[in-house]
Amino acid sequence: MNLPNKLTVLRIILTPIFMLTLVWEFPFHYLVSLLIFIAASITDLLDGKIARSRGLVTDFGKFLDPLADKMLTTAAFLGFIALGIGHGAVWIAFIVLFREFMVSSIRLIASTSGGKVIAANIWGKLKTVFQMTAIIFALTAKQFTEILALVGVREDMVAVFSTVLGIATSVLLWISAVLCVISGVIYLLDNKDFVSQTK
Repeated sequence: MNLPNKLTVLRIILTPIFMLTLVWEFPFHYLVSLLIFIAASITDLLDGKIARSRGLVTDFGKFLDPLADKMLTTAAFLGFIALGIGHGAVWIAFIVLFREFMVSSIRLIASTSGGKVIAANIWGKLKTVFQMTAIIFALTAKQFTEILALVGVREDMVAVFSTVLGIATSVLLWISAVLCVISGVIYLLDNKDFVSQTK
């Protein structure tokens, strides 16, 4: 297994650890989960760059890399449902999961019937980057408001910060959901031949 694929596997390994630290409440658990998420996101940035620069692009990497991204971001959205982070978190998670199941199904059809491994397109990558940015913002906002309370900031001020940051978090998460829909539709149109083909 080459280095880019090892980084992808590392991202998969970090995903349940991230999920655990996110939903398990202990002092500064948002900060710990944030750092783990950032570390996992960095592996996503590095594996593709290393693979392209060193000529290490493989079918295994093309298939596993977007799958690892889905695992990481989906874990965050499910954790947000459990913690009540983001307005409409259930619907956001539904949209994300619906899109990811559809895309994964098309990838599976392409690989089994056409012998083709479809890599993520630019819209898929943009969707992932925005999702990760929104998740990082959400975790940072939650930890920030907790720190304000810990250092003795007045409760009414903490409530104001919490409300403003909560609204910003919801907006970012919903934008990421819209990008999910757009990238999913484009992906479906680009690969409609695999959907409509007959034997």
